[in-house]
Amino acid sequence: MSGDGRESEGGEEEVRGARRIPGPRGAADDLDLASVPLPPLPPPGGTAPDEAVPEQSAPKPERDEPEPPAAEPAPGPGLGPEVADGGPEAGSGAEPVPGGPGPEVADGGPEARPPEFFVSSAPVDLPHQVLKALLGAWALSACSAEETAAVEDHLTGCAPCADEALRLRDAVGLLHTDGSLDLDPTLRTRVLDGCFGRRPARIPVPEWAAPYDAETARLDALLRDIGDSEWHAPVRLQWFEEERQVSRRTTVAGVIGHLMAVDGLLSAALGLDDPLDGGKAPLDPTERTETYWSATRRPPTRAVREPWRAQSHELIRTASFAGRNVAETSVSYGAFALPLQDAALDRAFECWVHGGDIADAVDYPYPAPSAAHLHRMIDLAARMLPGALAGRRGAGLAGPAKDLVPAGAPGRSLHLEIEGHGGGDWYIALDSPAAVGAPERAVAQVALDGVEFCRLVAGHISPVEAAAGQEGDREAIRDVLFAAASLSRL
Repeated sequence: MSGDGRESEGGEEEVRGARRIPGPRGAADDLDLASVPLPPLPPPGGTAPDEAVPEQSAPKPERDEPEPPAAEPAPGPGLGPEVADGGPEAGSGAEPVPGGPGPEVADGGPEARPPEFFVSSAPVDLPHQVLKALLGAWALSACSAEETAAVEDHLTGCAPCADEALRLRDAVGLLHTDGSLDLDPTLRTRVLDGCFGRRPARIPVPEWAAPYDAETARLDALLRDIGDSEWHAPVRLQWFEEERQVSRRTTVAGVIGHLMAVDGLLSAALGLDDPLDGGKAPLDPTERTETYWSATRRPPTRAVREPWRAQSHELIRTASFAGRNVAETSVSYGAFALPLQDAALDRAFECWVHGGDIADAVDYPYPAPSAAHLHRMIDLAARMLPGALAGRRGAGLAGPAKDLVPAGAPGRSLHLEIEGHGGGDWYIALDSPAAVGAPERAVAQVALDGVEFCRLVAGHISPVEAAAGQEGDREAIRDVLFAAASLSRL
């Protein structure tokens, strides 16, 4: 006996076309009686089973009314023509039992036939609450044809259910997507903006520190997801020196140690502890990295993540509490210096670039920063290009100046057009870093994708392969592209 009171003849019961969401139910009309075998009939002239047939009690007659004669028992399934204990035979006056064999089966009469059931093809008329409950199954394409027709007909006239059906169908699409399941890189920024819009932070993160905050958080999320063995995956760091591309091999843990060592320059500028014994450590980023790597007795492991993470949090916290004036604090890189707001943007750029190096090493997707943050990184590189171009000219690696002008005056310029993500237009002074780039003095134009320009500045692609479009003074274009590559470093 099954749990819903129906007998099981082995295997599962077959159910007719469902008109509701599939599930356990005990409605008798849902059972396909034609699939249930009938009990075997005894041979003609046989006796009935030993158990007696219970007599049906007729209603008592009213007073002064004659009592009707007792009806002869009707043969049911499994009863022969004679009732046990010498009962009378089933006569023609006995009414047949619905669903059972006829009264003349035993004497060569027509064979018993099971009742025939038919599935109606008429549209299903369901109430609003039932149709609303079917929306989930409809979105998953789990409804029958009749239910699907009823739901879709209902959606044409019910706006709330139509909106809910659209949301459910979009959600189902997420279950079957072949794209990346990684979060949108702008999600964190949008969530924080929404939270701060409702309740602003008592001490907010300065706007100039937001890219560094976002990129360290993204890299930390990547590091949290990789396994212990992947911290030793080989990573090849690339940059340009003079006219050629150079590289250095390290591991994922070695890259994080490199980031922590160079971030120590910002820590020292804010009066925090330098991980390389502040004062005694070199200022040049490459020398600092080599010092850190050589001082490590064993290859760095994932244990380096916690001090790097704590250092980045302390930098952001200290900058937030320090107020506005701290943005102009000078941060020395040895050969040059940057104000703290530009140094934090430089560190955000390097954090993203090396995050991509790590992601490539462990086969992990790592998209570009948000458009607003990428635009600011490109702007920093564009502002540093005139100085880099002058340095290369002084080393004999660039063409001579052709039209010197007073400081602050418009000079010969190159129009740098950045397309796509974080794009914009910049005019790079060609002859003197003190001159001002101006559209009316442009002698050349270079068109680049935003991410490709950043890869050029990071030393990941060659200057001769970078530009998507070039027009004008060829020497000026070459000098600017190589100056952009020279901004890269370990």
